[in-house]
Amino acid sequence: MTISLDRDHLRRYRDVAWLLWKHGRGDVVRQAGLEEVLPEEERQRVDGLEERAEELADDLERLGPTWVKLGQLLSTRADLLPLPYIEALSRLQDRVEPFGYDRVEETVERELGVRISKAFETFDPEPLAAASLGQVHRATLRDGRLVAVKVQRPGIRRQVVVDLEAMEEVAGFLDAHTDWGPHLEFRELVREFRRLVLEEFDYRREAAHLEEIGSALERFEKIVVPRPVVDYTTDRILVMDLVEGRKVTALSPLARLEIDGEPLADALFEAYLEQILVNGRFHADPHPGNVFVTGDGRVALIDLGQVARIGPRIQQRLLRLLIAVSEGRGEDAADVACELGEVRDPDFDSRAYRRRIVELVDRVQSATVGELEVGRVVMEISRIATEHGIRVPQELAMLGKTLLHLDSVGRALAPEYDPNAAVRRYAGTITSERMRKDVSPGSVLTSMMESAEFLQRLPRRVDGILERLAENELRIQVDSVDERTLVEGFQKIANRVTVGLILASLVVGAALLMRVETEFTILGYPGLAIVCFLGAAAGAVWLVIDILLHDRGEPPGRRPGA
Repeated sequence: MTISLDRDHLRRYRDVAWLLWKHGRGDVVRQAGLEEVLPEEERQRVDGLEERAEELADDLERLGPTWVKLGQLLSTRADLLPLPYIEALSRLQDRVEPFGYDRVEETVERELGVRISKAFETFDPEPLAAASLGQVHRATLRDGRLVAVKVQRPGIRRQVVVDLEAMEEVAGFLDAHTDWGPHLEFRELVREFRRLVLEEFDYRREAAHLEEIGSALERFEKIVVPRPVVDYTTDRILVMDLVEGRKVTALSPLARLEIDGEPLADALFEAYLEQILVNGRFHADPHPGNVFVTGDGRVALIDLGQVARIGPRIQQRLLRLLIAVSEGRGEDAADVACELGEVRDPDFDSRAYRRRIVELVDRVQSATVGELEVGRVVMEISRIATEHGIRVPQELAMLGKTLLHLDSVGRALAPEYDPNAAVRRYAGTITSERMRKDVSPGSVLTSMMESAEFLQRLPRRVDGILERLAENELRIQVDSVDERTLVEGFQKIANRVTVGLILASLVVGAALLMRVETEFTILGYPGLAIVCFLGAAAGAVWLVIDILLHDRGEPPGRRPGA
């Protein structure tokens, strides 16, 4: 793996080394030989400091947009970071200065091909919000429709591409030169990160997400998703309905009294459960900063740049996991988590793994309503599974992060909201929806095609079996108990029982003969009785010796008779 000497890349190498060194991974920096890129004062200043999750989030925000996005991805990796870090990174928000209106005007006019005054009736030069990839302005279309215009930050693509190239080079170097590299797969993590970030650069994809999620949530009257203006949307600008309201995080205690928070939180939780466990496509970043309460008392979801997909098989297991956690069935939760993942540790300790999961679920059941956090529990289950050598799918981590955000939003809307009760309440509805989806025309047609294919192949397979049976070539291999060994064992038991009965008879007979007076004596006792006693003693000694010599278990992995 080669390391570029480009000045921008060298700066990023230093940033990576500093973050690893400062937040408890100085061993990785030393193994890779990257400590030389750190100034001496920084090495002395940060080495040995305890890990601080909030400080890591602040550091990533200071380093720029690429690092903020990296932190958001790391918030789904419970196998890499402790839970406090996961929670801190899940709350990451962009804190950047807005760029000038002249750059906004230049970008909008270049993308639309017309002057901004021709495309819009009004366009507010002051941004409503600014983020790492772009900023949002209020505007009015020619037909009077109020819209929000999201404009991509000029030069951001080149900056992110340079950062990604440097990250991938460092990740490859860490994989090749550290003990942790092959286990954590840094390069694979960066490649996944590259894919997610580059997808967010295309605002047309986000417009498609707004349409898709908005259509899926139409039946929820208390939830609103802004619809895009497709004709005004390109890969660098996104025009959508303007949603006016207050961020959930900005609600004061007095403001909460003005809204009915419990139904809003309940509708939001049900909507996301349906997205995740029925539709299979869901908004993967319901950050409290991206959730608004509108003036008419509804919840608005904005910034749908991240949308994740979950397959039907994973959906079913995730549903079972959530139900098991909500009902306090720790053993079932452990089973489902194990089914979701892949056991990679040959020394997997099933008993210790199950004990930790059961203890975790028990703690959830004993918590008060205000302490319940379903997302935190799911992330903790993911982490426990990883620590015990189970490779969990990315979908489980995404579910945990999404539910973690929903817990925060629910607390902001209604401090006493109970997510466990919501899971139990909607489990039946979600199961019914899944069954209805499974019997859709498409799935029925697929089953019919598979049945037709089976019936077409059945005669040929039956004919092959009968032909082998007629020629006495049919063999059935069954991995079961070795019958010969089993019979030999029964014979050995029967022989031992018989010998034991004979010895017992000799002892009883000798005892009775002791009362019979005879001329034949041994040591003054009736000789025949003493002979029986000695025979029984000799037989008992022989039986004990035979048991000690031959009745030992077979070595592990060795089959009898092998």
